[in-house]
Amino acid sequence: MSGKIIKVVQYGLGPIGSATARHIMEREGVELVGGVDIDQAKTGRDVGEVIGLDSPAGFPVVKDLSRVLERTEADVVLHTTGSFFDLFESQIMEILGAGLDIVSTSEELSFPWLAHPDAAARIDAAARQAGKTVLGTGVNPGFLMDSLPLNLTAICQRVDRIDVTRRMNASLRRGPFQAKIGSGMTVEGFKAKMETGRMGHVGLPESMGMVFHTLGKNLVKYESEVEPVVADFPVSTDYFEIQPGQVRGLKQVARGYTGEGEFMTLTFIAALDETEDGDTILITGKPDLEVKLKGTNGDIATVAIAVNAVRRVFEALPGLVTMRDLPIVTIW
Repeated sequence: MSGKIIKVVQYGLGPIGSATARHIMEREGVELVGGVDIDQAKTGRDVGEVIGLDSPAGFPVVKDLSRVLERTEADVVLHTTGSFFDLFESQIMEILGAGLDIVSTSEELSFPWLAHPDAAARIDAAARQAGKTVLGTGVNPGFLMDSLPLNLTAICQRVDRIDVTRRMNASLRRGPFQAKIGSGMTVEGFKAKMETGRMGHVGLPESMGMVFHTLGKNLVKYESEVEPVVADFPVSTDYFEIQPGQVRGLKQVARGYTGEGEFMTLTFIAALDETEDGDTILITGKPDLEVKLKGTNGDIATVAIAVNAVRRVFEALPGLVTMRDLPIVTIW
C-alpha cells in the first residue's frame, strides 16, 4: 500500500460527518485539510470547534469546496450529506469537477444501478472523465446486508437462499436517527410520513441489488413492507419521551425473488428500548451457515468503514465502484 499521507476534505459536518472528521484526525496516513457545510451556524468557525475538538484545527468551515482548494491541495473527499440522489448528485459532480476521489455514506450510491441506472451512469462517466473514483459505503448498506454475506459465500459450495436480520436498540443512537425511524409519532402520522418516501431505513434495494448482481442472479421481483413498532410502556431517551401507543421504531422487510422463488430476505428492525440487539446472517446451502454479530454500533461502524475505505479508493481505478469491486477494506 502507498505510504503517502492522503489529504482529506470532510464534506458535511452533521453528527456522522463530525465524527468522521474527528476520526481522520486520530489516524495516521490521513490528514484533514478542510471542512465543508452549508449551515450558516457552522461556516466561518474553526473546524476543530465545530466537530468538538479541544483544540482548533487551524482552518474554518466553508460552504463551498472551492474555498478549501484555494487554500490547500486535497486528494479525497469524505462525503456525508443526504441519502437520496436528488439531494447529493450535484454535490458528487461538484467534487469530481474539482478532481478529487470520493468516499460517500449516501445510501442510494452504494449500488445505484437497480433503482437509479441513469444517475449511476452519469456519475460513472464523470468519474472516468476526471480519472477519479467514487464509492458509496457504510455499515448498512455497504457491509452487513451485502458485502459481508457475499464474502461468506466464499466458503459455500451451494447457496440456496440468504436471510439477514439486523435488530438494534435505537436508544443508543443519535437523535436524528431516532427521529428517522418515527420515534414519538402516532401510528397514523408514521404511515403518512412513510408514504412520502423520506423516512425509515434507506438502502435495502441497494443491498439486494449488489447481492443478486454479484451472484449472477436475475432479480425478477423486489417487494418491501414497513410497519411501526408501537410502545407498550413509556420510553425515555435524551431526545424523545414516548408514551404507550406512540411509535418507538420500525420494522422493514425486503424480499428478492429469482424465477425459482424467494432467494433473499432482509429484515431491519430499529426501535427505542429494543431488548434484542445484533445482526444475524443465515445462508442456506452447502453448508448451512449462521453468523451472529454483537456490538455493531451503526454510527461507530459507519465512521470506521468510511475512513478505512479512503486508501482503497485513492488507489482504485477510475469510475463509480462498490464495496464488492475493491480489495477487502480493512483497518490500516
